[in-house]
Amino acid sequence: MILYHTGSREIVSPDIHYGRRNADFGWGFYLTPDRDFTYRWAQENAIVNVYELDETGLDIHRFSRDDSWFQYIFNNRKGKDTLAADVITGPVANDTIFDTLGIMSSGYLNPEDALKLLMIGPEYTQIAVKTEKAAKQLCFIRSERIERIGSEQMRKEQDDYQQMFAEELALIMGTGSQGTL
Repeated sequence: MILYHTGSREIVSPDIHYGRRNADFGWGFYLTPDRDFTYRWAQENAIVNVYELDETGLDIHRFSRDDSWFQYIFNNRKGKDTLAADVITGPVANDTIFDTLGIMSSGYLNPEDALKLLMIGPEYTQIAVKTEKAAKQLCFIRSERIERIGSEQMRKEQDDYQQMFAEELALIMGTGSQGTL
């Protein structure tokens, strides 16, 4: 599996313990198999690192956009990683890409309404390498510096997402979701 990681430096030997414990899939080294997503969302002067993951013998948990995915993300954002796997793969929660002020995991909305909001927008895949065993099977291939700023396509995608988000949130708030924003 070819994977991409965008950051501020070349990372030949990823550290699975470096990063935020409260990310979507908990502690780990985050990558994506989606090359276009990586390059489209890279900041100016970013480094895109390319890896190959040998999946042989790894315990890989695969999520789709559903209740179990939402519950796992919600728990991780509270610092409660409850899944033991070498690698976790599944959709990126779009509220981490598009700025939504943490509304989904804030407790202002009930879980059903928060999940409706997380289902909005494009679906990108993220992969979290969670164990040393998996990290040893992640082989660095190369890195490349990105010298351009995000594309017009990225800005349009973000604007479209914000519009869909606002419309869905208005519907939710109009139906009496628990809490107040």
